[in-house]
Amino acid sequence: MSFEVGTKDCTALSDAELAEMADLCVDRDPGFDIGFLSKQCEEWVLVTHAREGSKLRGYSFSTLERIGGTPSLLIGLATVDRTAKADQALKLMLGDQYRRALLAFPDEDVLVGTRLAGPCGYQAFGGLSDVVPRPEHKPTGEERAWGRRLAKRFGADGRIDDRTFVLAGDSATTGALDFDGPKVKEPADGVAKLFAAVKAGRGDRLVTFGWAMAEDLASGTLVSGRAAR
Repeated sequence: MSFEVGTKDCTALSDAELAEMADLCVDRDPGFDIGFLSKQCEEWVLVTHAREGSKLRGYSFSTLERIGGTPSLLIGLATVDRTAKADQALKLMLGDQYRRALLAFPDEDVLVGTRLAGPCGYQAFGGLSDVVPRPEHKPTGEERAWGRRLAKRFGADGRIDDRTFVLAGDSATTGALDFDGPKVKEPADGVAKLFAAVKAGRGDRLVTFGWAMAEDLASGTLVSGRAAR
């Protein structure tokens, strides 16, 4: 069965849709319940849904904005149903968000940032340039500054280690890009090490960002499955 993906303003979400979204992880971490998701409608502008027939297979809250003048696509949180088609659902949602980034920021490179709860989520950065953090890379001063900027935008100012990009949790439910599934490829060992200090149970997250280059946005190749570079 084919997928349908659509994006709309968060203000247009119904209570029934919020309940359906909460059901995707009602019995597992990260436990995005309907109360938490309702609050996200106030913090983010857009919501993307991926449906397979009548079944919701994934959703994502995001916003397109400029941070200090830099075009940015921020994914506040996302989760994908852990089925054999999880990878497809994620790619389709990202593809719709990249399409909107191209419309909002034509001919510009766009920073893509989010928080990750586990190594599998790193696959969302396939095709992006200069992903941080990444294995065997020592972040520059400007990259560390971006980590701090994003932590502040995610409402966690002062809680990030700007050398490891680990954002310390406070035991409350915390937004993240939640991605896994039975056919999701295991990340490389180097990626797994980036999460060594992340204690997802207390709400720790890995602030991660990369660059969607203008030419890649224009060509529509960003979700082709290439490794992050």
